[in-house]
Amino acid sequence: MKRLASLFKWLAPLLFALNSLSAADKPNVLFLVVDDMNDYPLLGNYPNVKAPALQQFSQKAVTFEHGYCAAPICVPSRTATFSGKNPWSTGSYYNQPTTWPHEQMRGIESIPECFKRNGYTTFGAGKLFHQGPSKERMEAMWDDYSYYGGGFGPFPEEDEQVIGSKFFSYKAWTGSDDEFPDTRNTDAAIDFLNASHHEPFFLALGLYRPHCPWTAPKRFFDLYKSRLPKPPGRIRDDLDDAQPMGIEFAQVGDRLKKIEEKRAYMDFLRGYLASVSFADWNIGRVLEALWSSPHADNTIVVLWSDHGYHFGEKDHVGKATLWEQATRSLIMIHAPGLSADGERCEKPVSLVDIYPTLVELCSLEEPAQRLDGVDLSPLIQKPSRKKWKRPVVISHGPGSAAVRTEQYRYIRYADGTEELFDHVTDRYEFFNLADLAVYSKVKRRLSKHFPDKWAPEIKNEGARLW
Repeated sequence: MKRLASLFKWLAPLLFALNSLSAADKPNVLFLVVDDMNDYPLLGNYPNVKAPALQQFSQKAVTFEHGYCAAPICVPSRTATFSGKNPWSTGSYYNQPTTWPHEQMRGIESIPECFKRNGYTTFGAGKLFHQGPSKERMEAMWDDYSYYGGGFGPFPEEDEQVIGSKFFSYKAWTGSDDEFPDTRNTDAAIDFLNASHHEPFFLALGLYRPHCPWTAPKRFFDLYKSRLPKPPGRIRDDLDDAQPMGIEFAQVGDRLKKIEEKRAYMDFLRGYLASVSFADWNIGRVLEALWSSPHADNTIVVLWSDHGYHFGEKDHVGKATLWEQATRSLIMIHAPGLSADGERCEKPVSLVDIYPTLVELCSLEEPAQRLDGVDLSPLIQKPSRKKWKRPVVISHGPGSAAVRTEQYRYIRYADGTEELFDHVTDRYEFFNLADLAVYSKVKRRLSKHFPDKWAPEIKNEGARLW
């Protein structure tokens, strides 16, 4: 024992030095989050979007063509991504204003907390959680979060709000770019990248756009002056074979009806596309800063949208459905020396897979909670990998969920009603096949993936935002 103690005393400084060296060699992470960005810009669902930065980044990253959120609204999607836990594991189903301070989230370590505990410098700016964690949790997550927030504005004046809502409005902004929090937060991220860092860093930037209001600098509206085609997934009376709960989810405030009564659909669509291009501009700025910095060759870039968005598909403007348009999320990952840059992956993957992927890529000590997702690094290395049969499961409220495979989307609502779509023949989910006997085996096979337990809904004194 004395000899072992003496040997350890001699080796301790060497082991400490080796550990410090490995920490210094760990990759940095640039974590980019966009809000309400659907599949129009990069996934081939609308041909007229101007998003050059995303197009350029697609040549340096693996793009997951079938990436999906864990829930089709902001708080539960972001909670699932940052915790690595699905909504039915935590009870975060809706936009509760104080989710992270709730006792059901106690003991769940977020992604930035995990990085900080593993010796990383952590910096956050912009919209990341939608509703911020407590001050104590924020301190555990971030070394610097001074630029957090800024809000969804600027908003059009009250007399410019087309359907009587400051959020569901649009305007070509002629003021300064600095009036937008996204501009200021992106500037802060660029300043961070331009600084020298002695420790590996985790830099998170959350953009508010293209979330409404669809205000953006006028030059982005000017990109869409010509006549716009309607989205190809939009047809009349597409809810004829939808189930009542699906219709209830979709017709939040009858937004599309109100917009069309004002004959403003194309103006709203133009505002959304302008906001997408504005977000793309900020993405381009921070990526250019990275590529021009000393950190370019040692920084993993993860870019994701919290969920998708309907713009008339299924007679709906908004999110909060279990259909493809609301649940499809943009997921792009660049890992220097590992990722098959420029390739696309058709395997279904989830935002909850991001956490375990970063744990693997950055050699992190794992969090205490069991992560529900899986490591995507095999697909990052080889996007065409055959041995990947895992479907994605998305929930919206307790008891309602969708299972997405490469071919099918199978939805079962909390009242037991069903919808089934075959994406090989029906990309836009026009035809519900659930009642056809020939698909009974398909439904039986897919139903095995539905959650068998649902955590109690996180509730608190604050009003549910959605």
